[in-house]
Amino acid sequence: MLVRLIQFALTQRLFILIMTTLLAGYGWYSFRQLPIDAFPDVATTQVKVIYKAAGMTPEEVENRIAVPVEAELLGIPNQQMLRTLVKYGLVDITLNFTDGTDIYWARQQVAERLAGISDQLPGSLEGGMAPITTPLGEMFHFTIDNPKLSLMERKGLLEWVDGHRLARQHPHSLK
Repeated sequence: MLVRLIQFALTQRLFILIMTTLLAGYGWYSFRQLPIDAFPDVATTQVKVIYKAAGMTPEEVENRIAVPVEAELLGIPNQQMLRTLVKYGLVDITLNFTDGTDIYWARQQVAERLAGISDQLPGSLEGGMAPITTPLGEMFHFTIDNPKLSLMERKGLLEWVDGHRLARQHPHSLK
């Protein structure tokens, strides 16, 4: 059978060439139509809460902010993990939820819990829930380096040319 296939391919060269070209063209067309991101977002649903407490030591931040907020946020349905990073004058709390959890539902749950504890936190506290981000949110970092352009010209190029191109290609990434 393989011998007959090779024999057919050798005797019908033009037909094989046309079919190969059509198949390659269809493959290229199909490749261009794929609705798949180059960098799919495989991160879990994540909500970040960041508070800035000017002048507080890490121990004060942990005792007066991190511990009460953590205690309030524990037990949210579909929550996988709760991590806290405490630094001088700053607390960064990250909540990861199971795959498939709606980000807006998760943020609503966290917002309700934070509203319930807001009167127990220090009055000088700044911050709250961070904007919706993912680890892939930093994929589009670039610079415009051209010594012939002034800073204003570079800023205009970024805002009026490159920014609009990115927004057209990835409308959800620049919100």
